[in-house]
Amino acid sequence: MNTHTDQQCRIRLGLILVVIYLAFSASEAAESAQATLRIRAGERAPHPIPKQMTGKFAEHLGNNIYHGMDAQILHNPTFAHVPFWTGQMTPDGVTLFHSERDKINQEIRRLCDRRGWPEAEMDWLIESYNDGLACSWARLGSRDAVEVSPDTGPYGGRVQRVQCKAAGQGIAQWTYLPLHRVRQYEFELFVRSPALTGLTVSMATGNASAPFVTVAVPGLSADWRKLTGTLEVPANLPAGAPYRFAILANAPGQLVVGRALLRPADHIQGADPDVIRLLKESRLPLLRWPGGNFVSGYHWADGIGPFEQRPTRPNYAWGGVEPNLFGTDEFIAFCRAVGCEPMICINGGDGTPEEAARWVEYCNGSAQTPMGRMRAANGHPEPYRVRYWEVGNELWGHWQYHWTTASGYVDRYQRFAKAMLAADPSLKLYACGAPVMWGKAWNDTLIAGAAPMLRATTDHPLIGGDVPVSVEPLDVFRDFMVVPDVLERKWAALRDDMSRAGVKEPRLAVTELQMFAHLGGRQSNNAPVRLNHGNLVNPGTLGEALYDVLVYHAAVRLAPFLEFVTHSATVNHGGGLRKERERVYANPCHYAQAAFAELAGATPVALDLHAPSERAPLVLPELRNVTKEESFRTVDVLAALAPGGDLLISIVHRGSRGATALAIGLQEFVAARAAEVRTLSGPVPWAANTLRDPKVIQPVDSTVEVRDGRLSLELKPYSVLRVRVPKGRI
Repeated sequence: MNTHTDQQCRIRLGLILVVIYLAFSASEAAESAQATLRIRAGERAPHPIPKQMTGKFAEHLGNNIYHGMDAQILHNPTFAHVPFWTGQMTPDGVTLFHSERDKINQEIRRLCDRRGWPEAEMDWLIESYNDGLACSWARLGSRDAVEVSPDTGPYGGRVQRVQCKAAGQGIAQWTYLPLHRVRQYEFELFVRSPALTGLTVSMATGNASAPFVTVAVPGLSADWRKLTGTLEVPANLPAGAPYRFAILANAPGQLVVGRALLRPADHIQGADPDVIRLLKESRLPLLRWPGGNFVSGYHWADGIGPFEQRPTRPNYAWGGVEPNLFGTDEFIAFCRAVGCEPMICINGGDGTPEEAARWVEYCNGSAQTPMGRMRAANGHPEPYRVRYWEVGNELWGHWQYHWTTASGYVDRYQRFAKAMLAADPSLKLYACGAPVMWGKAWNDTLIAGAAPMLRATTDHPLIGGDVPVSVEPLDVFRDFMVVPDVLERKWAALRDDMSRAGVKEPRLAVTELQMFAHLGGRQSNNAPVRLNHGNLVNPGTLGEALYDVLVYHAAVRLAPFLEFVTHSATVNHGGGLRKERERVYANPCHYAQAAFAELAGATPVALDLHAPSERAPLVLPELRNVTKEESFRTVDVLAALAPGGDLLISIVHRGSRGATALAIGLQEFVAARAAEVRTLSGPVPWAANTLRDPKVIQPVDSTVEVRDGRLSLELKPYSVLRVRVPKGRI
């Protein structure tokens, strides 16, 4: 079954279940529950809300970077051998790859299905692969007419040799194009031929034998050359359909192809313009990169310099390959296009302190330093001035390449910190902390051993675990709604532990965050199946939006200890944006994060909140392991005064038993007559946007009257609100 269609069916099934839940709670929802909020605007916190609070995280995982943030369209553009991950790791934290031919063929078929390529072409693609053509490419011509074999490029690495018996034969790939936005496309080939002097690039529809556009590309020679050109797609051809991109010989002979890149003409320094626009509109303040697990085997020097000279490596964290088309310079360009600050997580796995120090110098050194000269030679004479650096990723996890023990990390941190600070003493370093839900022993060892050099640590609260399919879907949601409260208590305890150990002005950054529940088995053989992919709250659903804002509230209440959050992730991995078939749309959490970003720099004020409570059923195993009983207020609120004097109120209604009427009273604040309200809500917490219906969950703007310092809001179930009360005239 097509994966996209299957996902649509599961989501629709989940939405249908809203009728059941509404009927079940009708008696409780007949009248709205009551809550009251008093905001004491004259009592201000000593610290404003950090401007970096609503950051994001990008990793070379799946389609997060490539076919996500990056605008390049073709798959396997470096003609690499693609290894497929088995899902298992070695004791050193390295992925194990499939070696059986049948398993590899199944993985190729799965990739084609997920990408929406024509099913009729799958066997031909697999046959081409088994004959020696790079994965994702197919011969255009019969096996006898087009011979393929691996070859070696001028800088090492695999490239593709193609022997054609006639003109018009070659290799091709199915792809989708962002035709909703642009009709012109740029291609770039790194290619040579022992005899041919030209080649042809073409594009065809799935049901046409002849291409609709053909471009002759001269300049081919026996030496490697970079050849470029453009393709124009006619206005009458539809968006949302697969097209066939082909590289063809102009006459009988051989081609040796090392790179084949295809980008929309409106790309922004190689980045997807829709992704840039949406992140810019969301006021993204900070972006963490390149890992994640990926970074523990990443060597930054592979990702700089001309594309054709960059090596393609196996992705030792997630399988597949890393073509190194998106490296340090591209990351900085992406951040500047968005208008956010960069954060780099260094390779604390199989990397060395000296390598990390060179990376710091490449980013921040003057053009007179060795690495600064290299940056300047790559076209960037001015230092990048990257301030935020994280020393390794999840090195406590056995899935991490070259993981270590707690005391082993203390040794690593001290050595890396010393080398990196020698390269740039102004860096803000973040040590690799363990999750506070279970990692106290690691954190205690880190704090005790590194306190003299320790400024800040990190947390990755990826909480959830395997949940039995017999669990009620709303019980999973209720558990997630109490997790931020538990985290707030544990983060406060971590702050106190750091202070007692002598860490001056201790700080914490949450550098990965998302819901992390997965479907498990049944609790018993006779238990009914209630939970499925369509009604499990996850990063793509409305539930993630509520969850993230609750974490922001907790972080602000702990200010200045918790400095920022970099939520997982930008595109396709986790929650944020989705890019399917070259169309980009937003998850609900993207809208919630964008709304909360407006509070950056505002000063929190005191408040008194009274609201009903609900019990957390503790069906999440990772929650049940740390607490025996939990309940939460159905309404959570943060209020702050913006620099211009307006009052901003962030509200999460996390109750599951109907609407709540919230009466708000304002003290020591002169308000205008109307407040602006932005509401994000849905019928069930697992409601989600899809490629077919990308705006099911999106913000709705309204106004509410303010009279004598009072206003009333009807809080829908499963909703996030940002209220702006303009400052009135005295």
